[in-house]
Amino acid sequence: MEMMLSARPPFSLATVVNSHGWVQLAPFTGPDDENGFDYVLELTSGRVISFHVGAAEGGVCVSLAGALTEAERAEVAPAVTWMLGLDMDFRDFYTAVGHEPKLAHVAERAQGRLLRAATLFENVVKSILTTNTTWGGTKRMALELVNTFGVPLPDDPQRRAFPTPARLAAADIETLRKTARLGYRAPYVLELAQRVASGELDLEGWKTAVLPTDKLRQRLLSLKGVGPYAAASLLMLMGHYDSVPVDSWAYKLVSYEWYDQQPVGRAEVEKAFADWGKWKGLAYWFWDWSYHHSLLDGSVLPEKP
Repeated sequence: MEMMLSARPPFSLATVVNSHGWVQLAPFTGPDDENGFDYVLELTSGRVISFHVGAAEGGVCVSLAGALTEAERAEVAPAVTWMLGLDMDFRDFYTAVGHEPKLAHVAERAQGRLLRAATLFENVVKSILTTNTTWGGTKRMALELVNTFGVPLPDDPQRRAFPTPARLAAADIETLRKTARLGYRAPYVLELAQRVASGELDLEGWKTAVLPTDKLRQRLLSLKGVGPYAAASLLMLMGHYDSVPVDSWAYKLVSYEWYDQQPVGRAEVEKAFADWGKWKGLAYWFWDWSYHHSLLDGSVLPEKP
């Protein structure tokens, strides 16, 4: 079966899918030649499904192998809408940056949306998996988590959904540490899962909570394993762009762009984008750094948020 979901224009599926590296992390598979992707999802009923998201006029087409009940359709459609930010409006962003040559491309490319996993829980766990490791390490840990604890697709057991909080809450810490190879992150992931599974922490409620950025940042930083960079990245995934995800790559880019390759710190990165106000995170993320890629040993923008 197929579901057609409309998007607020301008919209480009390819732009969202390639906005950062989430599409490379299980249970995503993709992108394909047309910049679509597959995703495995465990529904609240416990049923595990797989769907393909492809481009369609005015939005996306969600293709599923089997039929869905009305209740399941009512769960999948909002999930995909959230993952792709189909209902988000970036016209004010385009107006704000339209005079800046280094951001002149954003409206034409429909940039602004960042690909998200289906639940905030999955996004937080994956953000924790980006800390103090290579991108290859992040991909490996995400895959190990899915393969060790995720429920398999009935018709394709090699593919599994991202484990629910309840499933991870029941995990053994040593299995998380050694089999899933999360290392020092294991107790952080376990505690997060236990707090969400017990109802102590309504993480999914944060997605729609009307909170100022500072308050939401405080909540994110209260989660063990979430530091300033992960918090800033998660804020951007949640539609709060008034902070920059500052890491060593940001230092390097800002140093080349404005400081003649001299060492810079957080203050210089923040200052570089301070004038963009509530859009500073997006201004940084979609800034045209292309001139500096060749200078930085052929590197490209980071694949993780």
